[in-house]
Amino acid sequence: MTAIALTIAGSDSGGGAGIQADIKTFSALGAYAASVITAITAQNTKGVTAVEDISVATIIAQMDAVFSDLAVNAVKIGMVSRIETIAAIAERLRRQSQPVVLDPVMVATSGDRLLHEDAIETLRRDLLPLATIVTPNLPEAALLTGSSMAKTETEIARQAEAILKAGAKAVLIKGGHGDGPESTDYLFADGAMQALSAARVETKNDHGTGCTLAAAITAHLAQGRELREALGLAKDYLNGALDAGRGLAVGHGRGPVHHFYRWWG
Repeated sequence: MTAIALTIAGSDSGGGAGIQADIKTFSALGAYAASVITAITAQNTKGVTAVEDISVATIIAQMDAVFSDLAVNAVKIGMVSRIETIAAIAERLRRQSQPVVLDPVMVATSGDRLLHEDAIETLRRDLLPLATIVTPNLPEAALLTGSSMAKTETEIARQAEAILKAGAKAVLIKGGHGDGPESTDYLFADGAMQALSAARVETKNDHGTGCTLAAAITAHLAQGRELREALGLAKDYLNGALDAGRGLAVGHGRGPVHHFYRWWG
């Protein structure tokens, strides 16, 4: 049976993040990619220059078109910038039963804000309870919990607990914004914390890392893997894409990871 993964996210005209990164990741990992576009961004490796939200009616129409025909096995949610968008997506997803990976895209790698401040509470209330796993980085976890950025494991655990209390089944707080030779992600699931460390890849080509990791988890869940296995395989894929991405010459800013490093160099 064909594994089908659906991404609900914004479009990145530079191709490194958002819908484009998700489709590349799904495809690289052997899942069929379907998409619902929530916003169109004008961006490249140097930053975001314009954002136009897709109407709620068109977002709903896209979701209905996909779910009425395709047997979707897992869903990834990325950029959902407005209250109305979040509410509409949540209403449609409550009718479904697939695993949901929520990557709370709030700020782009360039520092550009992608989630309206007044929509954070709606995201907490409507989308966290639907999430099989939420994958915030350290700044996003702070915004989600109304806290300053965590600097210790205790602070990370406190923020994860708040996200779990809001309804998420599992939380992965990503440590890529931290310091040191290792990047440590923290998985909170089934009442336990697990630290997942890997050597930090020194590269300027890291645009789309969050999208790529969440999409990779989604692809593996769509193929029937359980959460911890899906996460482990997704981290291995991302590390390979980051390492290979150091050789890409795309743009003049923070370039993308290499989604197809297993096929071409």
